[in-house]
Amino acid sequence: MEKKSTAKYTGAQILMKALKDEGVDTIFGYPGGAVLDVYNELPNTDIRHILVRQEQGAVHAADAYARVSGRTGTCLVTSGPGATNAVTGIASAYMDSIPVVIFTGQVPTPLIGNDAFQEVDIVGISRPCTKHNYLVKNVNDLARTIREAYYIAGSGRPGPVLVDIPKDVLRSAAPYSYQKDIQIRSYNPTYEPNIKQLQKVIDLIQAAKQPVIFTGGGVILSDASAELTRFARACRVPVTSSLMGLGAFPASDPLWLGMLGMHGTYRANLAVSSCDLLIGIGVRFDDRVTGKTDEFADKATIVHIDIDPTSIQKNVAVDVPIVGDCRITLKHLNKLAAAQKPLLDDKALKDRNKWFKQIIQWKEDNMMGYDQKKIIKPQYVVEKLFELTRGEAIITTEVGQNQMWAAQYYHFDKPRHFVTSGGLGVMGFGLPAAIGAQVACPDKTVINIAGDGSIQMNIQEMMTAVSNNLPVKIAILNNGYLGMVRQWQELFYDRRYSSTNMEAAPDFVKLAEAYGAVGLRATRPEEVGPVIREALATPKTVMIDFVVEREENVYPMVPAGSPITNMILV
Repeated sequence: MEKKSTAKYTGAQILMKALKDEGVDTIFGYPGGAVLDVYNELPNTDIRHILVRQEQGAVHAADAYARVSGRTGTCLVTSGPGATNAVTGIASAYMDSIPVVIFTGQVPTPLIGNDAFQEVDIVGISRPCTKHNYLVKNVNDLARTIREAYYIAGSGRPGPVLVDIPKDVLRSAAPYSYQKDIQIRSYNPTYEPNIKQLQKVIDLIQAAKQPVIFTGGGVILSDASAELTRFARACRVPVTSSLMGLGAFPASDPLWLGMLGMHGTYRANLAVSSCDLLIGIGVRFDDRVTGKTDEFADKATIVHIDIDPTSIQKNVAVDVPIVGDCRITLKHLNKLAAAQKPLLDDKALKDRNKWFKQIIQWKEDNMMGYDQKKIIKPQYVVEKLFELTRGEAIITTEVGQNQMWAAQYYHFDKPRHFVTSGGLGVMGFGLPAAIGAQVACPDKTVINIAGDGSIQMNIQEMMTAVSNNLPVKIAILNNGYLGMVRQWQELFYDRRYSSTNMEAAPDFVKLAEAYGAVGLRATRPEEVGPVIREALATPKTVMIDFVVEREENVYPMVPAGSPITNMILV
């Protein structure tokens, strides 16, 4: 139904009206000359604006808001450097298929192409890292463009959409109408899978002796976790996932294998390398997961379910391609499985039992243990965070060793509780992401697990957290190094630690206090638990400096480009 009006509104007013009609309640942004008309209208609405300290933080925060809430995130920045500062955040959201709409200001239309002050071709710059983008040159097109932007960002395979609005368009006037139902020619995502292909999957499951399900972030984005869990349990198939898929299947379930790939578990990597059927659901088969692709799951028939047909056959050869929404597809699969009486005959059940015994043996062969002595181990900190939050916290991470330890030792039973920059791997992601997650879920405990190097990439967002009374907790695993780079230098560059020493660092406790937050520190293992308890009991932004073992490594580790069976173990 279309809302019609004969009154005229400025472009800035139209933007506000369109955002309200889209259900936007929060904008992460940073003002500038090109968007001052928008900021002049913002106080006339009840839309909450979170003023970040740098535009990259605005996009990361909007990204995390989308991941934990399931709603499209929104951010607003000015032209030129404001827009280019946002590009890293946009690229991260694009790689992880996160729905975000980014509004950028632009110089007035007559000045475009004239090297005007703070002019940049952000549409051209962002084209490779957005799902779609627009330059709005006529105010009469603005409302329709905004509607299309939100529709494209949140439909099909989600992703970031950029809308560039010149200053004169924001000041021009036009009628406003909101078109709820929208269709875009040549953009028709496929949600319903081919049922005949799904029957092939059921047949393969019944015949398989050693099947594995491999899930990715697509399962979480389509809210398919419940259907996935039902499917895996009914078919008695063990489940592994990519980094992005953590939480899609409960880590406490006996069928859970752990994460797959470069820092995946011993049992997950061996199970996928030995399986005779691999069902990939909402995954990209990223190189961090597959390792050497021609030896990846080379004994298996591979099924790939994904809403994006261009993802299928992109990195690995697939035997049964299925284009469709993960949740809808799994619903159909569950119906087909339920119609089979029995789904698994006696022989199949016997084969499954042998398969599970083998997996248990692999788990016992490599427990991913560590020896906590006098110096704090980073794994111990993450396990304590898991224990003292009872696994209920939303965890954001930076990128590097802290990210992998969080993935390995904080066990996720629910979707939308693990927020990380998976595809692009952005250092500096975690703190603004924690802010976005806390804004979306004010009643949840939100913890950013960080490294001492990565936290300094966007440390200025501490002020955003404090000024908005956001009680996020920042747990720095401080080893005085760029930890993951140092680990690669140790293992593959004969311990030549070139430019990875980060001992020249601020006093994080004093730094937290300077921002108006609470700073805590733990230097001995016995201090870890009490410090975490104190942080959790403090209703403010808290930064905890955990001084950890300097040269602790993340294991297992598969060297880049090697088969995933080629694991370096503890």
